Amino acid sequence: MKKIVTIVLVAAGLMVASNQSQAQATAKLGYISIAEVITAMPEYKKADTAMNDYQNALAQQFEDYKKEFNEQDSLLQSKDTAKFTKAVLELKRKNLVEMYQKLQGWNQQAQQLAQAKQQELITPIQKKALETVQSVAKENGYTYIFTKDALLSYPPADDILPLVKKRLGLK
Repeated sequence: MKKIVTIVLVAAGLMVASNQSQAQATAKLGYISIAEVITAMPEYKKADTAMNDYQNALAQQFEDYKKEFNEQDSLLQSKDTAKFTKAVLELKRKNLVEMYQKLQGWNQQAQQLAQAKQQELITPIQKKALETVQSVAKENGYTYIFTKDALLSYPPADDILPLVKKRLGLK
């Protein structure tokens, strides 16, 4: 009786293994580097230029704040403060403290603004790249597409980057 049970279990195991190997044989795997696709797109180059311009504008804004702060500080350090009433002098000092705090927080605020701008610029480009990858994968019968960065070893034939570049009209 034990022999029959063992034979049935071995036969069932072989059938399952056979079905799994057939399923694996029909799955077509590919990979791509999304970063390479995105950086090759002309939209990325425009977004990169726009981002550089935005960062330069943020840096210029910081310099303007710093210049204004230094001017106000110099005014309060000069001998001309005798012209001001005590109330005006107190308001100017309070304003100077607020400007100093604004300068201190500007770096963090500028980083947040830059990150938001980068997301705004790059999101449509990423979406287009991913849609193109999915379309190319479907047309060429790929069941799974992995990101190249996550793979340790891969055959050159399964890289779909050339197909995606061709679809996007890139060299």
